[in-house]
Parts: sequence; C-alpha cells; structure tokens
Amino acid sequence: MTAYAIAHLRDAEPHPDVAEYMERIAGTFEPFGGRFLVHGTPPEVKEGAWAGHVVVIGFPGINEARDWWDSPAYREIAPLRSRHIQGDIILVGGVPQDYDPSATAQAIRNAPASR
Repeated sequence: MTAYAIAHLRDAEPHPDVAEYMERIAGTFEPFGGRFLVHGTPPEVKEGAWAGHVVVIGFPGINEARDWWDSPAYREIAPLRSRHIQGDIILVGGVPQDYDPSATAQAIRNAPASR
C-alpha cells in the first residue's frame, strides 16, 4: 500500500545549504522507490490558513518511507534543510484502492457517544 512523506515547510531562508539539499534529495529516495508528487507548487487554500509550502513524496509502502527517512544518505543531508527551514514532517500510509469511507462512518455511528 502506498505511503507518503509529507512536509509542511515554513519560514524558508534562501541559503546555499538549501540549494545543496534540493540538488541531492531525489537521489536519497530513488533507491526506496520514492518520487516527488508535490514540490514547489503553492497550495490553493480553501479553508483555514496555510502558511508555507507542502512537499509530498510517494513510496511503495510505509517500510520504504521509513527506510528512506532513516537511511544514511538522507540523514547526511537533512541538516542542510532543518538548519534553514522550519516545518513539520510526517510519514503516513495510504488507504487501499478499495477503501470505503462508509465503513469508517459506521464505526463512528456504533461508537459510544462522548459528551
């Protein structure tokens, strides 16, 4: 099942380290089957507020996403970004192709009400 590395990046400072990070990052996730799905495009905010940018990298599964994050190649370049860009990063598994949200809705209906 597909998994994703999602970053909400804010307060990016232009810096040569950031340029080096961007030049090297794709090479770190390619061995794990990763690829950019969203990068460098401004979000179109429909509700709430969203300060910053979003980056989404897709992986074949959550294990590949974790292995990329923990890989020596990525750990080596991560400080190039984190020293100059504030943000939040998560790894999350996707849903199967046959996912049916009505089953989740039914579980909510069956749960005891918390008031």
